[in-house]
Amino acid sequence: MIYLDHNATTGVAPEAIEAILAALKNGPSNPSSKHRAGECCKEAVMQARGELGQLLNCTPPELVYTSCGTEANHFAIQGALAMQPDRRHIVASSVEHPSVMELLAHLEKQGVKVTYVPVDDKGQLDAAAVEAAMTAETALVTVMWANNETGVLMPIEAIAAATKARGILFHTDAVQAAGKVAIDLKAVPVDMLSLSGHKLHAPTGIGALFVRKGLKIPSLFHGHQERARRGGTENVPGIVGLGKAALLAKNELANEQAHLAALRDKLEAGVLERVPIARVNGAGAVRVSNTTFIRFGDLEAELILERLDRAGVCASAGAACTSSGTAPSHVLLAMGVDERGALASVRFSLGRDNTAADIDTLLDILPGIVNEAAAIAA
Repeated sequence: MIYLDHNATTGVAPEAIEAILAALKNGPSNPSSKHRAGECCKEAVMQARGELGQLLNCTPPELVYTSCGTEANHFAIQGALAMQPDRRHIVASSVEHPSVMELLAHLEKQGVKVTYVPVDDKGQLDAAAVEAAMTAETALVTVMWANNETGVLMPIEAIAAATKARGILFHTDAVQAAGKVAIDLKAVPVDMLSLSGHKLHAPTGIGALFVRKGLKIPSLFHGHQERARRGGTENVPGIVGLGKAALLAKNELANEQAHLAALRDKLEAGVLERVPIARVNGAGAVRVSNTTFIRFGDLEAELILERLDRAGVCASAGAACTSSGTAPSHVLLAMGVDERGALASVRFSLGRDNTAADIDTLLDILPGIVNEAAAIAA
């Protein structure tokens, strides 16, 4: 199997598996227990929090563990509103992840006003347009760091500076950025940042929300854990796995991203050369190094994906949350791609274990698969 769907989920790193197994083998784990076993777990959680802090360049107490990126996003957005009951306006990009878009749609039904700032035809967001959308009623600006479908990077530094100058809270969904680009939270003044373990070679079931020191976000679940911000016994195996995965990502960031960029460029050049109808969505924009979202004329992506799967290649039609093929990508529609083109796009997202041979195999089989799909559509 050639796995090219790492933006949906990644395999757990061997170092993380070792840490998880050690935590499980150590026996019952509850960091709140005051005996020796509990103290041992507490120390493991503290160490892992420090390891995650190194990836983001923040202090360990600023990190709140969650079950996933979706929970972290909801925690941040709903928390910002709860902190400021007199402000009922949110600014977001038009290409946010479904976990944010669906929450914002729900909040609109509750009377919250949301301004969706459009992107251009490359999927790029104008920081000045985000700032222009802010008002005295704005409780929060929420903009993803990297788009999960196109890989396009957003101007987070400029938006953070603008929100800070206006005294408005800023949250970024960095689920697809953490471990792929350098993040320095001491240099970039975001107030809250979400990430998810299974996107950076930690297990599913663990995520985190960075909450800048001094920000008094209300509790998500009541209880004393996580500095009374999220009650409930900590997921110790998941936490230590995330810590090891984060440390590995930090240490290998430069080499890994150069490796992935070379593979991504090889893939794109090969597809464009061998499949004349192919076009790269977001080409020319600054993107994370592992992601390409390619349109194959007006052919149905599902036909191509089905045949790729039969040939042992895993890819997707976009976000795993909405990749059933029954609806076009809202990201591509926001970029001005028509519905047929959106339904004809396939996302390839590479990971650290992919090789040049994987790309060669894909390039060998893809033209025949596209021709077969074209014959069926004719």
